[in-house]
Amino acid sequence: MRYKTGQQCVLKGRYAFDGYVDGTTTPAPTAEERVIPLDAGDTFPPVRSSNKAAWWRYIGS
Repeated sequence: MRYKTGQQCVLKGRYAFDGYVDGTTTPAPTAEERVIPLDAGDTFPPVRSSNKAAWWRYIGS
């Protein structure tokens, strides 16, 4: 399942960048931005280096 910037996280774990919401592919996120840890209740963030909304997918705890 994919989640997008602004949605609330319901499952604590690590999430991987899965594309920009607007469909563009550049600029690429930095290495540190590709996988993020979130707690339940956190809000999915934008990619800070580009300030663009992103899709995130759960990859585990």
